[in-house]
Amino acid sequence: MIIKNVSLETVCGITSKLPENTLPEIAFAGKSNVGKSSLINALMNRKSLARTSAQPGKTQTINFYNINDAMYLVDLPGYGYAKVSQEVKEKWGKLIERYLHGSKRLRAVFLLIDIRHEPSANDKQMYDWIVCNGYDPIIIATKLDKINRSQVAKHLNMVRTGLKVKPETPVLSFSALTKQGREEIWEQMEGLLVDSEESEVE
Repeated sequence: MIIKNVSLETVCGITSKLPENTLPEIAFAGKSNVGKSSLINALMNRKSLARTSAQPGKTQTINFYNINDAMYLVDLPGYGYAKVSQEVKEKWGKLIERYLHGSKRLRAVFLLIDIRHEPSANDKQMYDWIVCNGYDPIIIATKLDKINRSQVAKHLNMVRTGLKVKPETPVLSFSALTKQGREEIWEQMEGLLVDSEESEVE
């Protein structure tokens, strides 16, 4: 997709009412330090639209980015390492669950996993939780530039088996440094948008 215009249109906190959007939505979830903001910036060809931080857990809201007035990219709060109380974490969880249950336009959820390590307990819990909410997450293995090329297939298999994903589940790799994998992620997203248009015509 050629990015002509991008704007952060809606920010939803714990007590906010979720927007009733008319455009299709694609959501991104991931652990607090997995590189979600860097990925979103790379997808949108922007350097700092989604704020990156050395301090994990920066995203504490659901952020809706309008892309070309054609779709929303939805940034969900990070989980895992954020130094917040258990009470706040539970509220974030309820916020995400409210979105997954409440959005009429959500087409898919991409789940980001650090390619260097086996999926953590938090990662597995998030994967299972997204499945329980009715979606089959598409997996993006981030930090691709941190491992040797010869290790990629082995580590992708480690992610796949660690999460116990369905055999047909796409598992993509991505590097924020080199932007490798960006086009493959966009191909998945554009395929989802086409499917969305066709289902609405039917």
